[in-house]
Amino acid sequence: MLPVTEREIRACFVNATLRERNNLTLPADFADLDWDAIDYLGWRDRKHDGVAYVVVRLTDGPVGILLKRADARSRHKSQCSWCEDVHLPNDVAFYGAKRAGKAGRNGDSVGTLVCENFECSANVRRRHPAPYQGYDVEAARAERIEALREHVAAFAARVLDGD
Repeated sequence: MLPVTEREIRACFVNATLRERNNLTLPADFADLDWDAIDYLGWRDRKHDGVAYVVVRLTDGPVGILLKRADARSRHKSQCSWCEDVHLPNDVAFYGAKRAGKAGRNGDSVGTLVCENFECSANVRRRHPAPYQGYDVEAARAERIEALREHVAAFAARVLDGD
């Protein structure tokens, strides 16, 4: 992902009010982020329980999405819809987002199951053992990275469809 500044982040949210954008808390490690190792920027707000943010770079620039984590937990282990990692070392949560524009103001929303702390970029970059001799581990890894980018962009497009 290309780096984004704090100013760009606060300006790019498509489903948040001005007050919500001004009150968002950046990730604690924002200054030290390895932008080459992430496909989107996602974090939970340290000051507001259940609130999270995702910034994804689309062709027109960065798009920010304010998310709310569902209170209810699944009794079963869920799979992340973005990284689709079957060896998940972390929890998955359901996050909902108001749609952009008039649809969001009318209460229309979309949701997804995603790694609770947004570890998807690390998950798709982990090296898994080759399932058979001759299996191209690096090609499979590149495919997982590209699939993650497509899934996050598709979710952002669903949020933007309300505009």
